[in-house]
Amino acid sequence: MRVVFMGTPDFSVPVLEALVAAGHEIAAVYCQPPRPAGRGKKERPTPVHARALELGLQVRHPVSLKGAEEQAAFADLNTDVAVVVAYGLLLPQAVLDAPRFGCLNIHASLLPRWRGAAPIHRAIMAGDAETGVCIMQMEAGLDTGPVLLRKVIGIGVEETTQDLHDRLSALGAEAIVEALDRLPELEPEVQPEAGVTYAHKIDKAEARVNWTLPADQIDRQIRGLSPFPGAWTVLHGKRLKLLRCRVAEGHGQPGEVLDGLTIACGEWAIEVTEAQIEGRGRQDAETFLRGNPLAPGTVLGE
Repeated sequence: MRVVFMGTPDFSVPVLEALVAAGHEIAAVYCQPPRPAGRGKKERPTPVHARALELGLQVRHPVSLKGAEEQAAFADLNTDVAVVVAYGLLLPQAVLDAPRFGCLNIHASLLPRWRGAAPIHRAIMAGDAETGVCIMQMEAGLDTGPVLLRKVIGIGVEETTQDLHDRLSALGAEAIVEALDRLPELEPEVQPEAGVTYAHKIDKAEARVNWTLPADQIDRQIRGLSPFPGAWTVLHGKRLKLLRCRVAEGHGQPGEVLDGLTIACGEWAIEVTEAQIEGRGRQDAETFLRGNPLAPGTVLGE
C-alpha cells in the first residue's frame, strides 16, 4: 500500500520500521517539528524524524494541519491509507478523508477503556490486569472511531509504564501490519458506550507519594509514573524519585524505613528496588544504599 505515516515519539518508531519492512511504500512521514533540547537548547528532531531520515524517507513537520495549503499538500500524496500513532496534532476532517481507506490510529488501550492522552500510565495506576492495542478507524471525536483489530496482553505485577510502553509499541507494529494485510476483510466494530474511561494527561501534582495510602495503591502510582514524571518523596531535604518497587510485608509509621528501602505505608509496605536521588542518576536499591545508608526508623516525606 501507499502509506503516509504520522507519529512523533519513540513509541512510534517500531511501527514505522515495521511498515517499511513489510514492503509498504511510505509516501511521506509527518511528525512534530524539532524542539530546543539539551543544555545548548539546540533544535533536536523527534525520534520519528531522525529515524525517517535514516531510512531515506520524506519528512514533513507542519505546526498545524488546519490550513488549506497543508491539507492540499497532504491530499496530493494520493495515498491508500494514513497510519497515525502518537502524532500529537489534531487531524481536520479534510485530512481524515484524504487517503483512500482513511486514517488508521494505533491506540495503546482496549477501547473504549482509556481514551485520551495517557492510556499506559492510567492502566497501571488503575490496577488493570490487561491492556493492549486497538487499530481504530479515525473520526472527528477523541478516540471514538470503530475498531478494526485488537490485541490483548496482560500487565505484569511489577511492570512499569516504560516496560509496558515498549511491549505495546512492538505489539502495535505487529497489529498494523496485520491490519493492512487484512484491511478489505476487517469488520469495523463500533465502540460501546458502556465502559468509556478517559486517560487524562498526567499532572505532576499526582507524583508526590502520600505514605498514608495502602501499599497496593502506592505501588501502582510508582510503577505507573515510572520513568516520567516519576513518583517522589523527600529524603533529608532532597527529592527522591521511586522508579521500581513491589508490595512487601511490614508495618510501621507511614513513610518509615523498616529495612533497607522497604518503607511502611498506611497498610503494608513497599520495597523500592530502583530509585534516583536529586542530582544523581537512577540506581538499583543496593547501589543506592551504599551511597545513602538509611537507618531503620528514618521517615520519608518530611
